[in-house]
Amino acid sequence: MEKDLPHRLERSVLIQADARTVFRFFTDNARWARWWGAGSSIEPRPGGRVSICYPNGARASGEVLTIEAPERLVFSFGYESGNPIPPGVSCVTIRLEPQPAGTRLHLAHSFAEAAVRDQHHQGWRFQLSLFANAVAEEAFANAAAVVDAWFEAWTVADDAARRAAFEKIALPTVRFSDRYGALESVDDIVEHAGATLRFMPGATLERNGQIRHCQGSVLANWASGAGTGTNLFVLAPDGRIAAVVGFQDEGAREPAAADDGA
Repeated sequence: MEKDLPHRLERSVLIQADARTVFRFFTDNARWARWWGAGSSIEPRPGGRVSICYPNGARASGEVLTIEAPERLVFSFGYESGNPIPPGVSCVTIRLEPQPAGTRLHLAHSFAEAAVRDQHHQGWRFQLSLFANAVAEEAFANAAAVVDAWFEAWTVADDAARRAAFEKIALPTVRFSDRYGALESVDDIVEHAGATLRFMPGATLERNGQIRHCQGSVLANWASGAGTGTNLFVLAPDGRIAAVVGFQDEGAREPAAADDGA
C-alpha cells in the first residue's frame, strides 16, 4: 500500500515505559479509547477494524494491515466524513524501539498528496503527546505509594531496614540533592539519612497533599518537624526512583551539622 503513497510524515516520541506496556494500548479497546477518545476501538489482528472517535465528534476508521507484538502496528486511516481523506487511502506505521530510558515510538503516516500530509503535522504532535501521557499514567499508577515509601524510609532508624527500604524503591545509582545533600547512590542516601536521624532524633517526614505526575516526573509536597517543602521525583521506566531534588520552604529549621563520619 505504502508504495502508492509517496508523501510521508514522520514523528517520534520517547515514552517512559517498556515496549510491552506501550504495545498493550494497541491490543486492548479500553486502552485504545484512553488514547483517542471514548468509543474508539481496535481489533488487533490483520484485517481487524480500527475505529477512532475524537472528543470533538469527528470519526476516523481503517483496517489493521500488520501487527507484530511488541514492535509494530500498521493500519490504514481516513475520515468517515471523507474530508480531507476517506477511510483506506492513507497508511499509519507505528514502530517501537526499546531504549534504556523507556521506549521510543516512531510514527510514519503516508499520503497520496503532500497538502493532506501537511494538514496532519500538528495533529500527530498532539496525539502522540496524549498517548505518552496515557501510557505514563498506567506505567506509574503507583507513583504516590513510591513517594510515600521514600519519605518513610528517611525515618527508619535501623540501618539494615533503612537500606532495604531504599533499595526496594530506588535505583542503586539514585541521585538526591537538596540544600544539605548532593548524593549519587543508595549507599550515600542510607548513610545521610542515618546521620540526619542521629542529629535530629524523632524526625518525621511525610507527604502533604496529592502528588502531581507527568510522564514519570512527580511533584510532591512534604512536611516534617523541620518545616515544609516540595520534592521533584524522576522515575525510571520500571517505576523505581532515579533522581530526587528537594526544595525547602522559607523558614525551615536548619539541621545540626553532621560529623565527618556521617
